Amino acid sequence: MHDEERHNLYARLLADAESGSVTCGTFLASLPPLDRSHLYIKLLYERLERKLKRVEELHTMADGHWTQTFYLLYLRTLGDIQNQPAYLELARRAPLQILLRERLIPHAIESILLGTAGLLDLYDAEDDHIAYLRREFDHYAAKYSLEPMEASSWVYQQVRPANHPVLRLAQAAAFFSRYASLFDQMLMCRTAEEVEDLFCVEADPYWNSRLKVDEEETSRHTPKRLGRFKAQIIGINLVAILQYAYGSYCGQEHLRDRAIALLEHLPPEDNRYMRIWRQAGLRPRDSFESQALLQLITEHCQQQGCASCCVAREIARRLRP
Repeated sequence: MHDEERHNLYARLLADAESGSVTCGTFLASLPPLDRSHLYIKLLYERLERKLKRVEELHTMADGHWTQTFYLLYLRTLGDIQNQPAYLELARRAPLQILLRERLIPHAIESILLGTAGLLDLYDAEDDHIAYLRREFDHYAAKYSLEPMEASSWVYQQVRPANHPVLRLAQAAAFFSRYASLFDQMLMCRTAEEVEDLFCVEADPYWNSRLKVDEEETSRHTPKRLGRFKAQIIGINLVAILQYAYGSYCGQEHLRDRAIALLEHLPPEDNRYMRIWRQAGLRPRDSFESQALLQLITEHCQQQGCASCCVAREIARRLRP
C-alpha cells in the first residue's frame, strides 16, 4: 500500500471513529482468534507501559517507598475521578507509615483519615462517635503534626453514594486496620477470589445509617461493604499494575507474569467503551482483553492515532495488493 493510500485509509478510520462507527471493532471481530489475540497482546503491553509511567510518578511522590506508592494508588483507585487530587493530598498529609503505626488502636485510622481529610466537619459535633473521632484526631494531629484539609477540598455533587469520600475513607480505615503487610499480600494475589478476599472490607457499622448524601444523612440502615465489583476494579487498576511495576523495578519477571495472569482471571469491565465494542461483535472474555480494547479506543481512536495503532496497521497490511 502506497503512502497516499495508507493516509486515505487512516483518514477514513478516523472519520468513522469520530462519527461513532466501529470499523476497527468489526475488523477485530472478523479475525481468527489467534490473530486477534496477537493484537490484544500488543495493545495490552502498550497500556501497561503507559500505566507504568503513572506508577513511577507516584513512586517519586512517595520518595521511593513502595508501601507509600501502594497507598497513593489505593486511594487514587478507591474514589471517583473528581476527588483523585484530594485523595492524593490526603495521602501526602497522612502517610501510610502513621496509619500502620496506630492500626491496632480502635478507630485510630478512621479518625486520622477523616480528620486529616477535613470531613468530620460535615457532621454534628454533638454526636458521640463524631465527638470521639474528633478527640482522637486532635491527639494524633498533635502527635504527628497532621494538617487537616478543608472539607471544601472534596467534591460531593454528582458523586454516587457508594463513592462518597466519607464512605470510601471509612472503608480504607477498615482495610488498613487488617494487616501490617498489605503490600506483600497484594503482590501475592493471583486470582479474582484472592483480590476480593483482600479488598472487600466493611466500614464501621456507625456509617450504616450516617452517610451524608446531598447534605442529608441516609436513613437506610445497610452495611457499607466495599463490593465485589469495586474490588475487581482495584484488581485491574492497582494490583495487576503494581505487580507489573514492582516486577519491572526489581527485575522479577515472575511478578510481571503474575500481573498478566491476574488480568486473565479478572472479568472484563462493563462500561460505555465496552458497549461500543460489543456493538461491533466483540465480547472480551477477561480484563486482559478489555484493557487492550480500552487502550485501542482511548489512546488511538480518540487521539487520532491511527498511524501508531497496531490494528490500523494490520488493516493496511491486509489491504496491501
